[in-house]
Amino acid sequence: MRIVLQRVSEASVRVAGREVARIGRGLLLLVGIGRGDDEDELRFWSRKIPELRVFPDDDGRMNRSLRDVGGEILCVSQFTLYGDASQGRRPGFDRAAPGSEAASLYETFLARLREEGFPVQSGLFGARMEVALVNDGPVTLILERAPAQLGRT
Repeated sequence: MRIVLQRVSEASVRVAGREVARIGRGLLLLVGIGRGDDEDELRFWSRKIPELRVFPDDDGRMNRSLRDVGGEILCVSQFTLYGDASQGRRPGFDRAAPGSEAASLYETFLARLREEGFPVQSGLFGARMEVALVNDGPVTLILERAPAQLGRT
């Protein structure tokens, strides 16, 4: 699983010219589901992300979590996070999970985030989306665990 996390003051998603999701202060998560991702991976990130201290405290230090600031989450599925452009000029996406598998895991991930008690908005899986955001900071993190951390070889 690869996630690009951005701290935002606002973010929204449009599909076919219609707004389908909007949040205020919180986190925009661009979520890529890879081959071999499973429930354990979803559980790990759905618990970890709300607790990451990426919001400023009174001294301006990143010392507050999403839970601390009462923020929201906007998730956007993005298989292109698994794009491999190391050869040729057209990226390959062999490491991304197949669509139906990814869709199911993505929906489970959304449900897990909601179980953590956060307002969660999302784009439409597989749709062509326009994502607008105001990156606050800017703060952007790339989240991924190495195979050894996953208990895989």
